[in-house]
Amino acid sequence: MRYYATLPGAAEPITVDVEGQDRRWSVTIGGRTHQVDAAALPNGALSLLIGEDSYTVEFDAEGSAISALVKNQVVRIELADARRRRGSQGKQQALSGRQAVSAPMGGKVARVLVEVGSAVEEGQGLVVIEAMKMENELKSPKAGTVVELNAREGSAVENNALLVVIE
Repeated sequence: MRYYATLPGAAEPITVDVEGQDRRWSVTIGGRTHQVDAAALPNGALSLLIGEDSYTVEFDAEGSAISALVKNQVVRIELADARRRRGSQGKQQALSGRQAVSAPMGGKVARVLVEVGSAVEEGQGLVVIEAMKMENELKSPKAGTVVELNAREGSAVENNALLVVIE
């Protein structure tokens, strides 16, 4: 099955081809193929063995947006199959409007790096969330101005809580 993964700030999606079943998968990313042994863990996470490297990956998904916690870092991607990709034409126009930055998982706001009215660049850090004893810096999906800021240092946030709006 072919998927299209878009990382924040990326101009084009990355093609990901997945074949296999049960625990054995062949995953091709950008023309490079990896053999993956995947086992579901009781908490909904996956234990992955890729070559000789082992990873535990925790996921949180809402629609096509997926946050994956890998090696103490949260990676947020938009994932679509061919059918969804056809239906999402005009994504680039969406980045020219208001963009909301939400908490990828519940936790505590460790630091707020911007304030309302701040000019930000694409990829600039906005808020640092501490979850599961790890700090995750949430970055701006586009260049713009902070028009709304709901994050407060020291406060608890729930999964998908709106933290910052960039316009």
